Amino acid sequence: MPYELKSLPLSTKVLFSSYLIIIAIGYFVAVLQILFTHGMADTKFGLSIEDIVYSYYGHRSGSKLEAMLNGPMQPYAPPEERFQIIQWVRDGASRTEYEQAIRPIIESRCVMCHGPNSTQPDFTRFEEVQKRAVTDTGATVQSLVRVTHVHLFGISFIFMFVGIIFCFASGAPEPLKALAVAMPFIFQLTDIASWWLTKLSPYFAWLVIAGGAGMAMSFVFMWIVSMYEMWILPLKYRPQGIQTESYLRYLRPKKG
Repeated sequence: MPYELKSLPLSTKVLFSSYLIIIAIGYFVAVLQILFTHGMADTKFGLSIEDIVYSYYGHRSGSKLEAMLNGPMQPYAPPEERFQIIQWVRDGASRTEYEQAIRPIIESRCVMCHGPNSTQPDFTRFEEVQKRAVTDTGATVQSLVRVTHVHLFGISFIFMFVGIIFCFASGAPEPLKALAVAMPFIFQLTDIASWWLTKLSPYFAWLVIAGGAGMAMSFVFMWIVSMYEMWILPLKYRPQGIQTESYLRYLRPKKG
């Protein structure tokens, strides 16, 4: 008789549930991270088509530095200093003016996070600032390759383990289970492909949101079904008046 989530040993249920809870918290934090990075690309909180376009295709009527100063970096400098930097960019981003007027602002407002020992671009170097003063063409090919590599390996493992747990569910027919475990991987490929397509054309931005939403819905469906069958479903079949210790023995898989 194959194992079912509702009849797994208590220790196995605790193991599976702990993993699912930690992954759910991580997924929620990842959504917050997207909202505070990509979701601020158009200077407004909340993920929109414009955010996706600015993140991958770019804001090709201006520079990345200007887009950041008007977006997520807006709270870190007063309006007059942000305007001074933006005006410097629009005037050609000369080194002479940078040394005279812009460097002091960068050093007082930016290098605390954009320093030589940070994972962010090193704004103590003029060359790094100048790179971001050119027309914003969105995500670079190098960054897309890196993020694609990380997502293909990392997220695939997450969905594999969530799918393995879900495969023990007994309340769904096998064709539905097969479709459910396949959908996150299909949406993952859709999501990653849409980054590259949006880099080429802003008209594919909606596909990024569709792919991400599909992955999230697939994850939530498998998560809820798995937790329900491990902890809620057995309570419905619990004989009345049976003691907890006896009930745990009742749930253990029968040998032979």
